[in-house]
Amino acid sequence: MPWWSWILIWVALVSLSLLFFVLMGVRLFRQFMATVKELGEAGDKLTSLPVAASAGAAGPVAPDVAGVSPGMAPFASPHQVQHDYHASKEARREARRQRRVRRKTERGQPQSLRDIEFR
Repeated sequence: MPWWSWILIWVALVSLSLLFFVLMGVRLFRQFMATVKELGEAGDKLTSLPVAASAGAAGPVAPDVAGVSPGMAPFASPHQVQHDYHASKEARREARRQRRVRRKTERGQPQSLRDIEFR
């Protein structure tokens, strides 16, 4: 193997490694810029919070229907939280039943026995 072939091999290896480093640098730069853009968008979202949410941080929040303010469940009694959970679960179940009855009535389909109110 002549001496100049070693020079060609090393020039090719060095140029390929430089090309690899340049491509990886461009890729890293693009990812960094995408991250900065997303951080900017997240910052804009955080600075433009709704008025009700920012007012809630300054003063007391009006309690919801169940009697516990939103976000205050860790400080409420376990019995109250359990009651609120079961009440909202039953309300969702009843709303689904009413939608099902209304949908079957609109379509002219017979009602199932579990949907008929016996109260």
